[in-house]
Amino acid sequence: MKKVLFLIASIIFVLAGCGGSEEASGQTADNQIKVGVTAGPHEDILNKVKEIAAEDGFEIEVVSFTDYVIPNQSLDEGDLDANIYQHEPFLDNFIDEKGVDLANIAPAVNFPMGIYSNELEDLSELEEGSKVGLPNHSTGEPRALVLFEAAGLITLKEGVGVEATIKDIDENPLNLEFVPLEASQIPRLLDEVTIAAINTNYAMESGRVPTEDSLYMEPKDSPWVNVIASRTENKDSADVQKLVEYYQTDEVKQFIETEFEGSVIPGW
Repeated sequence: MKKVLFLIASIIFVLAGCGGSEEASGQTADNQIKVGVTAGPHEDILNKVKEIAAEDGFEIEVVSFTDYVIPNQSLDEGDLDANIYQHEPFLDNFIDEKGVDLANIAPAVNFPMGIYSNELEDLSELEEGSKVGLPNHSTGEPRALVLFEAAGLITLKEGVGVEATIKDIDENPLNLEFVPLEASQIPRLLDEVTIAAINTNYAMESGRVPTEDSLYMEPKDSPWVNVIASRTENKDSADVQKLVEYYQTDEVKQFIETEFEGSVIPGW
């Protein structure tokens, strides 16, 4: 009888131990999130967010990419819980093209696109027929064209906005020649064109300081603010909402403003 009671007690103890492990595991899972970013400023900012969140016991695993497609693929496939690297037009276009169920959760930061040159000191020096480089992807092209219009170089057809293409140029007084290029390669290819539109992250990676080296920068109220994205199914989860909460703190805002001096702007 004693042996039977001992056996029963042992089983209860083991089961209780297993239950305790599951509870502890579940608690850990509820306080951690895996987030994809592109290398550079996004990674630097998220590491700051990670540092702040860790003080409250919330763990952020930072996964860095050098590609603009894989972070969304990884998010869709469940390898990430969220990502922070793209603006809303890019996300919307990716969703339409790939048929994935991703969602824009909250604004993150804005990387103002700028116009750069290795030849000119001012856009007023631009001559007729000059070659102009711009990103060749479906959201980089309209963004660059809207930038060129804001700088007074061209006029676009009315209403095209974030869907503009080179074919939508209505007025081109200097008969500029527009050359689509791979966005990440434009800094390296800048000698092959007179001016070019370059994303801030690529400009910074090439050693340029956007607020000092650009001839013209995108206005702060542009529609291309980068966003925090997740799968639609988990957009309201506690972990994702905690990520937004820790990201959009005054401490992170101050870090961005101090670290990047206007080259990267808080979007909230």
